[in-house]
Amino acid sequence: MYAETDLLPISALQHLAFCERQWALIHLEQQWSENRLPAEGRKLHERSDHGEPETREGVRITRGLHLRSLRLGLTGKADVIEFRKQCPFPIEYKRGRPKSGRYDEIQLCAQALCLEEMLGVAVPEGALFYGQPRRRTAVAFDPELRQETERLAARLHFLSAARITPRAKYQKKCDSCSLYSVCLPKSTGTGSAQRYLKREVAAALSENTEDPEKHA
Repeated sequence: MYAETDLLPISALQHLAFCERQWALIHLEQQWSENRLPAEGRKLHERSDHGEPETREGVRITRGLHLRSLRLGLTGKADVIEFRKQCPFPIEYKRGRPKSGRYDEIQLCAQALCLEEMLGVAVPEGALFYGQPRRRTAVAFDPELRQETERLAARLHFLSAARITPRAKYQKKCDSCSLYSVCLPKSTGTGSAQRYLKREVAAALSENTEDPEKHA
């Protein structure tokens, strides 16, 4: 069981599942470069998780519910939860289309695991709502998905404690990453972006100091 002060954000699991280096740049080094993709996603979340609770056709709908799991050491906020005969049904809003990997499903499953711990009820399924094609994609929280989510939660705490930024390794998915220019995946495999930038700045300052007339 984790203490309240040790809880880590559920959203970090999605970053970690997508790319451990992306996770480290955002959550360890506080590097962030918002391109069109995360900007659209942020606006979609702002619209989805605001509003008062309501009931439609016997289904109770809540928005922006705070979640936590002391067992997994996670905390976060659900976009929307529908209570169907007291059974929670979490819905996560995402821009774009369904992804080939299970990154979004892992984030949603973590929300379900939090709800199960908080409410003491089973949460067998939920849904992802994508901006394109503007419909829900059902997600069953099967044993495989639950095990992977729990594994990544443990990995998240391990890497957070170690504070290690993995080296860059280019993959096709890097092209759409908002941190491409910070990560430099096609470089020689740099590690910490902060250390890389500090070295570049130090080298530039040293050059100016050694030869001030060169830049006059």
